Amino acid sequence: MPQRLYVDVHIVQSVPPANLNRDDQGNPKEAIYGGVRRSRVSSQAWKRATRRHFDTQAAEPDRATRTKRITGELTSRIRRNTGLDREAADRIAAALLAQLGLSQGKKAGDTAYLLFYGNAQLDTVADLVTDRAADLAVLEEKALTDAVKELPVAQAFQTGHPVGVALFGRMVADIPKLNVDAAVQVAHALSTHETQLEFDYFTAVDDQNERDETGAGMIGTIGFNSATLYRYATVGLTQLTDNLGGDTAAALDALDAFIDSFALSVPTGYQNSFAHRTRPSLVAVVVRTDQPVNLVSAFEEPVPAEAGVQATSARRLAEEYLTATQVWGDTPLYAAASHTFTTREPRTKDTAETLTQAFGESVPFADLRTTLRSRISTALGEQA
Repeated sequence: MPQRLYVDVHIVQSVPPANLNRDDQGNPKEAIYGGVRRSRVSSQAWKRATRRHFDTQAAEPDRATRTKRITGELTSRIRRNTGLDREAADRIAAALLAQLGLSQGKKAGDTAYLLFYGNAQLDTVADLVTDRAADLAVLEEKALTDAVKELPVAQAFQTGHPVGVALFGRMVADIPKLNVDAAVQVAHALSTHETQLEFDYFTAVDDQNERDETGAGMIGTIGFNSATLYRYATVGLTQLTDNLGGDTAAALDALDAFIDSFALSVPTGYQNSFAHRTRPSLVAVVVRTDQPVNLVSAFEEPVPAEAGVQATSARRLAEEYLTATQVWGDTPLYAAASHTFTTREPRTKDTAETLTQAFGESVPFADLRTTLRSRISTALGEQA
């Protein structure tokens, strides 16, 4: 595996009125960029949406969980494996996890922070005591602690990472042995143009109102905006492979799952009120051997607020890519794109032609993923 191999993912996506990711006031998050106010969706929000998307397509043991309630989760597994009552299983679970030195939260049984782990990893910890659980359950606290202290609990969390942990990493500040370096960086999504915060004033009528009663049973407001977003992420394939124990095939599977889910997922904030799920108009992938390159500078000058923001944004992105490649001379290993623009439509003709110049002819999204895997596999074979 080469020391540097990055897969950049560039997406242009239009979202209708929505509140994907709210701030402390309940309004859509924003940022100032290029001197104007932009719609923003945080990196964390889209990473979670991505993770939840690919977890729905994976078997339960292959999913990842992020929770403070790891003791309760382990207790449930021990009970399922052994038939012990809750109190006995909880004592054993607490003794096992005590080896990790996790700081305890304010609520009994909770950790002080969210711990990100694979479901199969916790299954492995539960399996460590399955055959001797009945004997452990009758021991006093000190004897129980001594009886499990040599079991490889920490090792269970250091290997066999699921896709989520391998991609997004794990940070436990006070327990470095549990840390996993992230293989993915995700930028905050920004609108390519200036946006304005708007408010939806709503009323809810009581269905049981008498005939002579009028007025609403509830009134309120929800902040929203609409935007064409530039979304960017990069995957360090070398780090991803290391996180998966050196398994290149597993790393390529994880990369494919990430690209699919990053492109097709959407944060769920207020989704019942806005039904905001859309598909990207452009997904471009670029394989680089030097460093990741975010192309947000294409939108430092905001796209004018007029019809065709989506097409103009995609064209700007392609132009920025071509300029960056020509100026810096860092021709990527491979580039390709799937998009919805066509030369048959006068309003999108220039955009389609510029995208072809930058990334080649548009291909279906499934073919984009298949060809990307093939090109990376070939590159790895040539460098082996």
